[in-house]
Amino acid sequence: MPTLNEVYSSLSARRRYEVWFLRVGLADGSGAWWFRYLLMNPGRGACAGNDTRSSPVQVWATFFPREGKPQTFIQGFPLDGLSLSARGASPFHFRNGPNAIEEDACQGALQVEGHSVAWELRYHSTMRVTVSQKGWIGFSRTPHSDATFSGRITLNGREFHGDLLGFGVQGHNCGYRHRGFWNWAHAYFPRAGARPSTLEGLVYDMPLGLVFRKAVLWHDGRQHVFRNLQESGGAEGFGWNFRGSSKSGLRLEATFEGDGPGIHRASYVKTNCSGSFVVANNSLAKATLRVEERGGRIEILETDTGAVLEKAGERGRQD
Repeated sequence: MPTLNEVYSSLSARRRYEVWFLRVGLADGSGAWWFRYLLMNPGRGACAGNDTRSSPVQVWATFFPREGKPQTFIQGFPLDGLSLSARGASPFHFRNGPNAIEEDACQGALQVEGHSVAWELRYHSTMRVTVSQKGWIGFSRTPHSDATFSGRITLNGREFHGDLLGFGVQGHNCGYRHRGFWNWAHAYFPRAGARPSTLEGLVYDMPLGLVFRKAVLWHDGRQHVFRNLQESGGAEGFGWNFRGSSKSGLRLEATFEGDGPGIHRASYVKTNCSGSFVVANNSLAKATLRVEERGGRIEILETDTGAVLEKAGERGRQD
């Protein structure tokens, strides 16, 4: 059975990005971590330039402390050091020296400008979903939607560890180019006496002025898909509000709030190497979800630190 992490890109591809990422919200509430393993334009050696973000193989680690500004660490590597599983093969792996990600585990060791960050994690989940699948144009997959993490992370001697280190998501995205704009969010809602719930929402531009909209809710052991999202401007600043209903009659209203010092802005290099654009991410965002069943029963789910909100681009921008 496919695991949704299988490699799509050929190493001869001259224009394509493929990324495996994790958002780990620490169980003690002290912060969150965001890890990215990136393959970029392998057939042309990524993009010319000395910038780390122009390397064909990149590993990113960003710490979002509960108090203070995010810290990010990025290292680039040549393609000849990469061991990558074959296209479509399972089990999947991406390895470059001490940096690696597999189906249910990852590790890393970065030395960046006098800082040292290392991690060794394992994770498991009960829910996975393909959020978007547009063939060679690109996809957005979530192999682990309600992930729980165990293991160890160290940053400049400070250690985070535990058999239940944190909660979050592991995703897998790929594309010929980045979309002109997108809003993406994921929230993990612990629930006393019940299974946790997760919500993932995605909106982005498509050709001919169309817009892709979809949200997936994992609630009480069932998956609910919402394709008719209606967005509103109710969330001020760095936020996102949307509502929708499923075919089964379940209705939801979601609010993500990511304002404050926790917003991290990073430059992503365009796949045509013409420049870069900014992606804003807060992996310690708040989320509130109102779920209404067909019979009228209403449940409110909330988290103060268990969500991630990401926004990029503007309508009409093209790579």
